Amino acid sequence: MTVLITSAWLIRRQLLSLSGVGLMLGALFFAAALTPTLIPRSYLTQGVLAGGCFALGYLSGVLWRRLWHYLELPEPSARARSIANALVAAFCLIVVIVALWRTAEWQNSIRTVMKMAPVETAHPLKVCAIALITFMVLLVLGRLFALTAGFLAARKSRVIRRKIANVIGVVVAALLFWSIVSNVLIRAGFNALDSSFREVDALLEPERPQPTAAERTGSPASLVKWTQLGRMGRRFIASSPTAADISAVTGRPARDPVRVYVGLGSRDTAQARARLALEELKRQHGFERKVLIVITPTGTGWIDPSAMDTVEYLHHGDVASVAMQYSYLNSPLSLLFQPEYGAEASRALFAQIYGYWTTLPKDARPKLYLHGLSLGALNSEKSAELFETIGDPIAGALWSGPPFESRIWRSITANRNQGSPAWLPEFRDGRFVRFMNQNGPTVPPDTPWGPMRVVYLQYASDAITFFAYRDAYRVPAWMKAPRGPDVSPELRWYPIVTMLQLALDMAVATETPMGFGHVYAPEHYVDAWVAVTDVHDWPADALARLKEQLAAKARKTSAGGRDDDPDRGG
Repeated sequence: MTVLITSAWLIRRQLLSLSGVGLMLGALFFAAALTPTLIPRSYLTQGVLAGGCFALGYLSGVLWRRLWHYLELPEPSARARSIANALVAAFCLIVVIVALWRTAEWQNSIRTVMKMAPVETAHPLKVCAIALITFMVLLVLGRLFALTAGFLAARKSRVIRRKIANVIGVVVAALLFWSIVSNVLIRAGFNALDSSFREVDALLEPERPQPTAAERTGSPASLVKWTQLGRMGRRFIASSPTAADISAVTGRPARDPVRVYVGLGSRDTAQARARLALEELKRQHGFERKVLIVITPTGTGWIDPSAMDTVEYLHHGDVASVAMQYSYLNSPLSLLFQPEYGAEASRALFAQIYGYWTTLPKDARPKLYLHGLSLGALNSEKSAELFETIGDPIAGALWSGPPFESRIWRSITANRNQGSPAWLPEFRDGRFVRFMNQNGPTVPPDTPWGPMRVVYLQYASDAITFFAYRDAYRVPAWMKAPRGPDVSPELRWYPIVTMLQLALDMAVATETPMGFGHVYAPEHYVDAWVAVTDVHDWPADALARLKEQLAAKARKTSAGGRDDDPDRGG
């Protein structure tokens, strides 16, 4: 009984010690966090986001109150504080209730543009409970930090001035907490995840037996062992359409596409793996095909089947593609912990393929293209420098869902033609680079191209493409009218909160229907590859049928579960 009474007293004391200004700002942040952004959210993600934003708003209020006190500005009387606290409590309650009442409506505004069924409720009680738990956890951590800083400052104040001691205490506490988080928690988590992804990558799926045909990567005749391809490599090789599959759709003669993949376990270094990929591509006579594509996969090594199946059908199987794994981690983790690995691997592979390709007669070699999705697009951009290829340029590139950190994409978007929207820019006369979304390109298809064709396929609802740190203090250009067709009309910008919402949207960007968010649809890849690879032998009605068949196949696979695309998030 004594323990219960003591616990209740401590909880009551902590609640009474909460800042009124902090609670008011926290309520405003809480309400803003429930408004729509790009991706529909579940009650779990809604609660965590709202609780985190409430904590951030509360911290802002506490810091404001501390600054007021530090500047020795006039303090209100006890009666005034009592009245203010009552008004603040009523205000917070009204704001929270109104926001929770409108949450389902806000979420349905996103679901409508993505052609998803509306939700009847946003589960406000569950959202509140999760938000409260999140806020309390963060509040405890914040107060623990304050106690640590105060303790350190008290020790220093014995020998130096109090205000200087306070600053030192805060700095030392911040360094201590950061050291614990980065060197202990994050590092331990990274090692555990790396080991886990490595073990998953090594699993042999019984539904994907080793190929027996000598011309296939991973076969007994191949230079690359089947067991060293990795899980995503085996999936890429095993899922390749056959000549019969392609002919059944196109009604025309076809060839078996050439697919080469080298896993991380094949060689110790990126350069050695790249040389192996070149030799395997030569063994399979990949340089004798009409089209050659150097692919940079996503973090785990996954390659989007919607992208590669499409181009292979369009060219009747007369396509060779080559890819190389550079990480066991998924793309967000790979970008955080191993950002240099992807760039190094993509550079090594392109150097090997391009170096050999340039030695071949120009009239007897395939057209060379680059492709990458998400993190693969970012690293593929880095694989070929303009000054290296200007004397003998490649034919072009298709980059889908480029991350916001993509250097070339960011530069072109910033320098887009005046009046064109940031979510689908037009760049100069469209001879070098074009942007596409669900509705196709921004310029007429008969617009002439230059010697190199670059297409960015992107959706306005893809937070991985349109997130930016400056969204914390500035309205992003893509949010201005006119907006993309897949963006909620209810979306509004709020300082700090919008950036956090978009950061969460990046984490769940693959939870959308195909054709929205970060899930790129084969019918949109058809238009992109037609433009990039200069396809002319497909009548409009045949292209429409191809889109329908590939879309039906992809959605059937997607309906069976996202196990087929575990790294679709980049």
